[in-house]
Amino acid sequence: MYENLMKFIYGMGYWQLEWGQVLMLAIASLLIWLAIKKGFEPLLLLPIGLGAFLTNLPGNGLMNAPVMVDGVEQIGGLYYYLSKGIELEIFPPLIFLGIGAMTDFGPLLASPKTFLMGAGAQFGVFAALFAAVALGFNLQEAAAIGIIGGADGPTAIYLTLKLAPHLLGPIAVAAYSYMALVPLIQPPIMRWMTTDAERAVEMPPAKPVSKKIKIIFPIAVTVVGVFIVPPAAPLLAMLMGGNLMKESGVVDRLVNMAQNELINIVTFFLGTCVGLTMAADQFLKIETLKIISLGVIAFSLSTVGGLLIGKIMYKLSGGKINPLIGSAGVSAVPMAARVSHNVGQEYNPNNYLLMHAMGPNVAGVVGTAIAAGVLLAILGK
Repeated sequence: MYENLMKFIYGMGYWQLEWGQVLMLAIASLLIWLAIKKGFEPLLLLPIGLGAFLTNLPGNGLMNAPVMVDGVEQIGGLYYYLSKGIELEIFPPLIFLGIGAMTDFGPLLASPKTFLMGAGAQFGVFAALFAAVALGFNLQEAAAIGIIGGADGPTAIYLTLKLAPHLLGPIAVAAYSYMALVPLIQPPIMRWMTTDAERAVEMPPAKPVSKKIKIIFPIAVTVVGVFIVPPAAPLLAMLMGGNLMKESGVVDRLVNMAQNELINIVTFFLGTCVGLTMAADQFLKIETLKIISLGVIAFSLSTVGGLLIGKIMYKLSGGKINPLIGSAGVSAVPMAARVSHNVGQEYNPNNYLLMHAMGPNVAGVVGTAIAAGVLLAILGK
């Protein structure tokens, strides 16, 4: 009885707790606090924070692999199996299916020139790639780090699994964290790069787009995209497949499933699995700090790239295009578009930029998927 009691007491996690785990528990708590108290993309930060919290509780066993004991296989931890959705590259494309079903490409089709802003926002991806090489990462690792600049978590995970799976934890956490922190990171850059007069520019309502064009668009993008960049096929096919379902108007049940149940379930499991990669012994490394730093540089430079194209278009249009919508060229949909709208309204309460900003915003989703495909085609094994 006494031996069993002592075994129980000394088997408690308290005795196994290390300083690194304490630090990571504090970081996880911060992520959860930001999600709940500040409302920073809670659908992303809360599951990530939860996963990070769980993985740093000693003896949790959630990621334990199955083992053989006396010839009998013992079942592994719950998240060992759920994480296969990431390792087998299932979760990211499924997220893209849901995003496609929720996305209206109408603003982009009404003003195709805004696609240039989405393309300009990929500047940070390639700038961070070269910066990562300069810091000692190889080309495959640098490409995976650079894609953080696209502010697209599923794409970052997909490319990292292909090129540098050993960096999945810090890259996924950086990508999703910066997506959630768009309202903090982007506004100072937007104010720095634009004038009061530019921020106050009012844009007329976008022209309506016919249903026929909206149906043709996802098919055309898939065909052209896969012809040019075959490695982008899984992401483009799911993104545009979801959008085709939405625009067809004949499969409402499937659209509702993709928009709600599917994306909600996958987002939760994806987020917690990402958080579970934040174990102290794997996360608290100099390499991780480099990736986190390069990630914010990539994201910031992507914002700068989109704004630069916005300013050029402002000049070429004779002051009719508000350059703020260029910051929405990163693929954090729809948060980046809302930030463009909110900053614009600070300087002109009558300014309604949301739908205009959705053009470059959805262009950024497509642009980041294509950029990932290009990097995979060049650097993939």
